[in-house]
Amino acid sequence: MEFSAFGFDPVLNRAISERGWITPSAIQRAAIPLILQGSDLIASAQTGSGKTAAFCLPLLQKLLQQKATKKIGVLILVPTRELAMQVGETIRTLTQYVTSPIKLAVLFGGVSINPQMLHLRGGADIVIATPGRLLDLVQKNALMLTTVHTLVLDEADRLLELGFADELRQLIDLLPLQRQNLLFSATFPTQLDALTQGLTTSAIAAPVRLDIPATLINRPAILQRAIVVDTAQRTQLLRHLIETQKWDRVLVFAASRYSAELIAVKLRKARIAAEPFHGELSQGKRTQVVADFKAGRVKVVVATDVAARGLDIIDLPVVINYDLPRSGEDYIHRIGRTGRAGASGLAISFIATGNEAHFRLIENRHDIQLEREHIVGFEPLDNDVSVLIKPAPESIQSTDPNHNGGIKGKKPNKKDKLRALSRP
Repeated sequence: MEFSAFGFDPVLNRAISERGWITPSAIQRAAIPLILQGSDLIASAQTGSGKTAAFCLPLLQKLLQQKATKKIGVLILVPTRELAMQVGETIRTLTQYVTSPIKLAVLFGGVSINPQMLHLRGGADIVIATPGRLLDLVQKNALMLTTVHTLVLDEADRLLELGFADELRQLIDLLPLQRQNLLFSATFPTQLDALTQGLTTSAIAAPVRLDIPATLINRPAILQRAIVVDTAQRTQLLRHLIETQKWDRVLVFAASRYSAELIAVKLRKARIAAEPFHGELSQGKRTQVVADFKAGRVKVVVATDVAARGLDIIDLPVVINYDLPRSGEDYIHRIGRTGRAGASGLAISFIATGNEAHFRLIENRHDIQLEREHIVGFEPLDNDVSVLIKPAPESIQSTDPNHNGGIKGKKPNKKDKLRALSRP
């Protein structure tokens, strides 16, 4: 099956062809006909499977068949600024040959609200927004949601978490009861089923549930690895891997803003171009970091989980979990930043002392089992790993026979002993 089989408008087919899309992915084959028919949809598919195009293409097709009114017809809610910009860019690319332009508004916080208010004058056909900023604009009477006929929740699991639930309920109350509801995400934890059902009660018929599993055919080509290392040795190991493997771009995940900042500083001291990326940066800085990363001016971005949703870097070869994610769902979103659009990728998790049990829970959640590896010169002095540990492949072992990763001998020295005693 090819995209031409969907019967899209020629201007959409031209844009699809220029992007090099020929064969739709599994989620696109399943979702596009249902959306064109007007069905409500709850769709789950792995990160990088083409979910954005799966809802953008049929919605654009429906808009092209209607007379433009510049009233808000499609509302796409997303959890992060980066995802808002990514979806917006996808729509702009797909509509570049439309003779009667579809007006798009991309709305998020962290920037001045005034230009967004000005842009909304005269309305918009499609609004892409983060919930908080959209509520701000509604309260300022910059837009009304009474004409929305299609609601899309992209990365719906994150939107339905406690941090967004209240804002989301306020927005839902402002929408017409009769509308099409489309929920897309890589994961739908069972504890969110009640909230998900509540959002789709306005549907005439029950929503269609699509769950596209990662099969041997559509599973991203991501090699997953786990390296056991002492907590204090992680930055040195990270530097060692970057230098010896000569990776041109690496996305590193840290647990906090402070950790992201500190790791980036240490890498820069080692003359590795690195930048932190977290929610407390200004929007201008975040945009600049992403642009520099894509252009190769920055080799390493050290991010909190804000980057796990919506950060789309073409040909990103490596993702490293410097700190393990809090949940199995976040693990999938993190490693899904690599191995996108048919490319291969590598995802490495550092297993520090005390984290083995947590990583086993992640493995069980996704039905995987990774052998624990160690790097010569970075072997942990104290670990609680009771599973098989094997030496890492020679390709990522230390090439310097005198390099010991800070370990001065087989017996721990005074500093090592004090460090061991300080561990919980």
